This record gives sequence, C-alpha cells and structure tokens, in this order.
Amino acid sequence: MIYCVVPRELEADLFDRMVEYYKDNPNVTVIVDRREGPDRREGQEDGSFRERRETRDRRRKRATGTFLETNAPE
Repeated sequence: MIYCVVPRELEADLFDRMVEYYKDNPNVTVIVDRREGPDRREGQEDGSFRERRETRDRRRKRATGTFLETNAPE
C-alpha cells in the first residue's frame, strides 16, 4: 500500500486532483495530513534526539573462558 499524503493547507487544491490521478491504481491511497499539536522535536538542538539514542549489539556474547588451540591439518 502506498499513501499519497496531501498537506492540510493544500487539501482544497490537491486532494480531488490526486484522487483522480490515482483512481486506476489500487495500490495508492490519497490521504490528508490531519496531525495537530507541536512537533515533538521542537525546541531541541539539531540532532540532540539522536544523541540520547542507544545502539546495542544484539549478537550473543562470546563464551567466557579459555579455549584450546586448534591447528589446521598439514
């Protein structure tokens, strides 16, 4: 499914035009962006929300202890 998102400010100009344009494509749905309220990133320094993000290694930890040496056959 593909969404064609029309900004609320341009709804009167674009919505009907985009619905007509994509009417033959069943994979496209035209919607109007109706989000309200302040942007959650507002007031933060550029990229500061990324600094708080923690990246973790999801691989298993290596087994603890010592291992015997392995020699390849000659």
